[in-house]
Amino acid sequence: MKPAPFAYHAPTTVADAVGVLAEHGDEAKVLAGGQSLVPLLALRLARFGHLVDLNRVPGLDGISRADGHLEVGTMTRQTAAERSAATAAVPLLARAIPLIGHFQIRNRGTVGGSIAHADPASELPAVALALDATMVVASPSGERTVPAASFFVSTWTTSLEPDDVLTAVRFPVWQGRCGFAIEEFARRSGDFAVTGVACAVGLSDGADRVERAALALFGMGPTPLRAGEAEAALRGTAVADVDAEELGRLAVAGTDPPDDLHGSSAYRRTVGAHLAGRALGRALEEASHG
Repeated sequence: MKPAPFAYHAPTTVADAVGVLAEHGDEAKVLAGGQSLVPLLALRLARFGHLVDLNRVPGLDGISRADGHLEVGTMTRQTAAERSAATAAVPLLARAIPLIGHFQIRNRGTVGGSIAHADPASELPAVALALDATMVVASPSGERTVPAASFFVSTWTTSLEPDDVLTAVRFPVWQGRCGFAIEEFARRSGDFAVTGVACAVGLSDGADRVERAALALFGMGPTPLRAGEAEAALRGTAVADVDAEELGRLAVAGTDPPDDLHGSSAYRRTVGAHLAGRALGRALEEASHG
């Protein structure tokens, strides 16, 4: 199949892009790397009368560190972020990117595009949620920031308005004795995950006790999900007393994963619990021993 007819716009400034989006409203869609949007258009699973291509807008790519966070421009190619030494400041991000599709996908796909697309089985939205990342958004009324916790609304849906442009994502840089892990299960290398977990832990100085904890599940619902009960149970616990398997089961308790040809809801919960326990164990090992 081929995409339905659309008008193509190639603005050269963020203001111009916002202006086109404001003019056409729900009929317009931002095009970043196109690795998710173009297949949807080609299969006519989505139709838009106007595509607004950000590839000619300067200043939307690049990685910089300031004020305790790593800012990644929305048009930063995933391959560029994967290869950048700066990305090492956010280990969870650095470890998630190589899991995205195949290298051909990452060559064109963008960090911001993946997050704005909000596929619930995608790695980067889960990383953003786990780390409490902040989205930088341009709109006709100016620039604002949106926390990851309120950014993801449903499958392929975010809190972005039709005339908003995601311009950057700010990932907090954790300091001190920290450990990070991302685990996922996919049918084949490069496929979307059937289920997965992004985990970060921080230990208190001078004691092997968990001070900070973040667990985000993907492929387990219409959006990435924080495992709040498991995080709360983990905080304040001595590393030697952590029961990773039990916390893995707690992490998926209450979730309602989808049933589809890749696995039943019960199967996803079982695998998700195992992955959460394994990710937690790896993160604690890294935080304890480096």
